[in-house]
Amino acid sequence: MEFNLFHLFALLSVVFVASHADLSSEDYWRSVLPNTPMPKSISQLLQSPEWLDEKNTAVNVGKGNVNVNTGKGGGTKVNVGKGNVGVHTGKGGGTNVHVGKGSGVGVSTGKPGKRTNVGVGKGGVVVRSGHKGKPVYVGVHAGKNPFMYNYAASADQLHDNPNVALFFLEKDLHQGTNMNLHFTKSSTPATFLPKKVADSIPFSSARLPEILTKFSVEENTYESETMKNTISECEAPAVKGEEKFCATSLESMVDFTTSKLGEKVNAVSTDVEKESKLQKYTIVGSKKLAEKAVICHKQKYAYAVFYCHKTNNVKAYTVSLVGNDGTKAKAAAICHTDTSSWNPKHLAFQVLNVKPGSVPVCHFLPEDHVVWVPRS
Repeated sequence: MEFNLFHLFALLSVVFVASHADLSSEDYWRSVLPNTPMPKSISQLLQSPEWLDEKNTAVNVGKGNVNVNTGKGGGTKVNVGKGNVGVHTGKGGGTNVHVGKGSGVGVSTGKPGKRTNVGVGKGGVVVRSGHKGKPVYVGVHAGKNPFMYNYAASADQLHDNPNVALFFLEKDLHQGTNMNLHFTKSSTPATFLPKKVADSIPFSSARLPEILTKFSVEENTYESETMKNTISECEAPAVKGEEKFCATSLESMVDFTTSKLGEKVNAVSTDVEKESKLQKYTIVGSKKLAEKAVICHKQKYAYAVFYCHKTNNVKAYTVSLVGNDGTKAKAAAICHTDTSSWNPKHLAFQVLNVKPGSVPVCHFLPEDHVVWVPRS
């Protein structure tokens, strides 16, 4: 999925200057959670987009002018004058941004043979970039978010491969159980924004037209519907017994989690040693972590947004698996011990052929989701 990101680029460029004295997201984590290792699923989302992912940055501010130089064999230069911005960055290639008085912006970026083009006219930004693969998750990924328990399953979800074990029963969580799984990393390029930037961008259905304009996303497109659905899911009421929150920055995720579990927490994500095809995995061991948790699911959006919910009616596990090809995985799994308030037509009940509230229902977490548990 592609989003128009020039607006974010402009905001991030300003952050270099305006937020120089603020803690970075990584530093904020260290200050609040000094004894909590950061999982790879989180640290990867702190990496800047390729056009900012360089070894060094120098910022000089003059009269109406800003220069940012950063490079890894190339560089980024941001020049801000009277209605003009120029950006050059390279890694054997380059990025060039020129902004005039409402006239236009041209951007080229990347490695040799790869380009991103941005065109800005009167009130519009268009971004095109190379496709880096489809986002694939463990189990069902089409239709409504399967981790929203007040939704009925969509037709697309019901027609997905029924042998893919997204949901399973707790009684099957033991050594020797075989499941067909597909563990891959999401190709969605969305990364965390600094909290100040994220907080400056509206995030509500009431302001959807403004949001789409900021990202130059046209209405009635796949991108606009995706953003609309994510916001709607965030605004939907929580199921009984849960507290929910959508985190638009790493700092807000940490704040929500520590407000519910305290600052002595561990963050756990699924970790697979290599990408592999859909295959049979065998459980070789499991470990229960806690019986309450905050679970954060990465959403599809223009930047990193996590739908987090806290519930006491869970058991959190790490599950060790080995695939037929020898691939090892340590998966985070959640078992919901009370599903009586879920939608009776939720995907889990239709896949497992059980009724709400009858038995604990479990599911693995995709690699870019996080489960937070108390640390004793």
